[in-house]
Amino acid sequence: MIRTVESEQHVSAPVLAAYSYCETVTGQQARNFAYGIRLLPTPKRRAMSAVYAFSRRVDDIGDGALAPDVKAARLEDTRALLSRVRDGQVDEDDTDPVAVALAHAAEQFPIPLGGLDELIDGVLMDVRGETYETWDDLKVYCRCVAGAIGRVSLGVFGTEPGARGAERASEYADTLGLALQLTNILRDVREDAEGGRTYLPADDLAKFGCSSGFDRPIPPEGSDFAGLVHFEVRRARALFAEGYRLLPMLDRRSGACVAAMAGIYRRLLDRIEREPEAVLRGRVSLPGREKAYVAVRGLSGLDARHVSRRTVRRRV
Repeated sequence: MIRTVESEQHVSAPVLAAYSYCETVTGQQARNFAYGIRLLPTPKRRAMSAVYAFSRRVDDIGDGALAPDVKAARLEDTRALLSRVRDGQVDEDDTDPVAVALAHAAEQFPIPLGGLDELIDGVLMDVRGETYETWDDLKVYCRCVAGAIGRVSLGVFGTEPGARGAERASEYADTLGLALQLTNILRDVREDAEGGRTYLPADDLAKFGCSSGFDRPIPPEGSDFAGLVHFEVRRARALFAEGYRLLPMLDRRSGACVAAMAGIYRRLLDRIEREPEAVLRGRVSLPGREKAYVAVRGLSGLDARHVSRRTVRRRV
């Protein structure tokens, strides 16, 4: 069982300012994520904003226009900062608000900071321009950049006392991260291609005649692009189904947060499945009202109850 701190304790002005900065970054840069964490109690919401702000910094280095060797050096500098956080060497008056907020969050919750090291490893894979021959290869990358964040987030959420199967909570959080990342990869296939990146496994691309890439707003000539997308959608749905088993293990508001974030991506997946070629024309997104509906559904506990009933039926 993973426990977390629920009660609001006194937080100093410098730490509050650091959290405020991280929440601003989260609100501006991660609207889907922000929809989910607003359902959390204040201490957890602040901690998750600190995790996001650090993760955003790492991603921004990888996505920036710097030379690969400069990116790698900056990522190692960020890893050194993470080590300072882990070792308790960041003071409240430190000039880096993300470090201050993350250090405070790590004091309040059992956050496995090693997951953020894995994130840095994953972004270094991007910097090196790695490609992936098989799904097993891609899973390594997805676990670094998304599964690890699922496990880090679980350190903030915690599990309910006595939750059945809680010993597998970290595994389910990791799997849910993979589902979100594969959905991201499908949504951003054109944008990534324009940036010189290909994430989908080479053997899947070859199977559906898409090895030439996605640098145009139409599918590669002679390809079965829809078949490729539907194949990857089925894979993502299987990951969601497995990862959703985490929900009944969480308290109501943490479960609502996870259900909201995952629900938004599942609806994105529905849209991509209905119109595969849309991802070649631009980024597929959901309107705000639909995101709000997903958040309300998560807060109601409908998804968690559905998973619980399905799990009980399987046991019977």
